[in-house]
Amino acid sequence: MSDKLKVGILGGTGMVGQRFISILENHPWFEVTTIAASPRSAGKRYEDAVGDRWKMTTPMPEKVKDIIVKNVNEVEKVSAEVDFVFSAVDMTKDEIRAIEEQYAKAEIPVVSNNSAHRWTEDVPMIVPEINDAHSDIIEAQKKRLGTTRGFIAVKPNCSIQSYAPVLYAWREFEPYEVIATTYQAISGAGKTFKDWPEMEGNVIPYIGGEEEKSEQEPLKVFGKVEGDKIVKAAEPKISCQCIRVPVLNGHTAAVFVKFRKHPTKEQLIEAMTSYSGYPQAHKLPSAPSQFIRYMEEENRPQVALDVDYEGGMGISVGRLREDTIYDWKFVGLSHNTLRGAAGGAVLCAELLKDKGYISAK
Repeated sequence: MSDKLKVGILGGTGMVGQRFISILENHPWFEVTTIAASPRSAGKRYEDAVGDRWKMTTPMPEKVKDIIVKNVNEVEKVSAEVDFVFSAVDMTKDEIRAIEEQYAKAEIPVVSNNSAHRWTEDVPMIVPEINDAHSDIIEAQKKRLGTTRGFIAVKPNCSIQSYAPVLYAWREFEPYEVIATTYQAISGAGKTFKDWPEMEGNVIPYIGGEEEKSEQEPLKVFGKVEGDKIVKAAEPKISCQCIRVPVLNGHTAAVFVKFRKHPTKEQLIEAMTSYSGYPQAHKLPSAPSQFIRYMEEENRPQVALDVDYEGGMGISVGRLREDTIYDWKFVGLSHNTLRGAAGGAVLCAELLKDKGYISAK
């Protein structure tokens, strides 16, 4: 009998659900034992439910092919078989809020890739290297829900991963105003070029809801736990544009920053490249050994060369230079479905296990 925690994937047939299953294939702490999806997939073998819609570049893991998919709405049946769940369901926000809370009230910890609970005041939105202390709010959330072990934790939007950690690493220099433009891969929309051929050779200057998330979510991540809620930071003020580009994986950001203090280039590079957090200190399984690297080459980072840095869990930064209007500008790159989505959620779950919030029943 495995001593790994038993994991359920809610929304396991979709692209992010598939990514969870791929990442967890050989995970040292977690094992996928249950997959739940829409009623139309329920009762089928996982391989049959996915059919020709497997979107990963690696093959479907053999040990999940014969798992019989459960109906995600049958909360008690799914909950009986797992220690905790990852949520990647494709529903309306109201439906997601409701079903994630149902699982939490069934005493199942929920680590969500979805945005529905990101602004619930007592739900931590965690980038493990930045705000692991926000897990303290879980006790207040459990009190509200009336649970002893069930709760919800979320990860932030994939669009912020290529610049928000850099801003946090520079917090001693007091960044207070930021302009960011993100160039976002099509997998962020759950698509491949086979699904979305009109994206080839194309740029779409709009991604619904993304700019608001990119401007506001870093402020919650940078905020503080006060009583029974998380209060977002007042600064830096962020203005963002989000653009869809013909790239499969990898979100790039072009960022301009104003500081109250006056750091040198050397100080900025040292601050970000030496920055580490809880995952590095505690050697969590999915943690990059170096969270942020700086690349000296003028033409880096590039998606084709750098998106898989540290197994897709690290962040690459380049082109740091003084600006004529702002103080400094840089280009950041992160893997949107690894660091930005399923991988970030897995690292979050590792953090919560390490802190004792997730355990075997």
